[in-house]
Amino acid sequence: MAGTLYGIGVGPGDPDYLTLKAIKCMEKVDIIAAPGTVVEETTAYKIAVQAAPFIEEKEKAPIFMPMIMDRAKMEDAHRDGAAAVIKLLEEGKDVGFLTLGDTTIYSTFSYIEKIVKAGGYNTVYISGIPSFCAAAAEVGVPLCEWTEPLHVIPAVHKLDEKLPPDGNYVLMKSGSKMAQVKEILRESRDNVSMVENCGMPDQKVYHSIDEIPDDAGYFSLIIAK
Repeated sequence: MAGTLYGIGVGPGDPDYLTLKAIKCMEKVDIIAAPGTVVEETTAYKIAVQAAPFIEEKEKAPIFMPMIMDRAKMEDAHRDGAAAVIKLLEEGKDVGFLTLGDTTIYSTFSYIEKIVKAGGYNTVYISGIPSFCAAAAEVGVPLCEWTEPLHVIPAVHKLDEKLPPDGNYVLMKSGSKMAQVKEILRESRDNVSMVENCGMPDQKVYHSIDEIPDDAGYFSLIIAK
């Protein structure tokens, strides 16, 4: 009987944000997988092992996922990753695929899961604390109130236009184009905060556009109200 693939959200960085459900799932799976060449060197694993040190003793399965924008090459990597997972499932092993934040939000797991599920195998999503929820808590601001809509977008895809006036925005992975993002925000939003490396030891919090550096890191998340 084939095993089951579990996508396990480990939260944004602070191991205290791991859910009980995530820890229980890691306890029962046979193999811990993560997107990278060495599982133990991935950010998701380093977070998870602090809350669940028992995963050190489990079998590991690195799933190579290159950080590229070439859609065709990405799809090839997803198919290769899914094939590696399916091989393990065919051995009757349950696989826990660790992913940052939540499994349903811009997660590498979702690409793998679609292919595995299409192949007739069982897959399960284990939700985690989303990075933007943790970041909002860190800066002490509500993401939305009363009838306000909330828009969650990857910032790099909105650089050619102004943000519509209606609602509040979460701009994820803003670091690589921060200068342009800041200019757009100056024209459209009054209340801007940013958390860099949320929940990690080197976390930094900024409470205005002027505080935000142009050279902010990859894991930079902006809340614009």
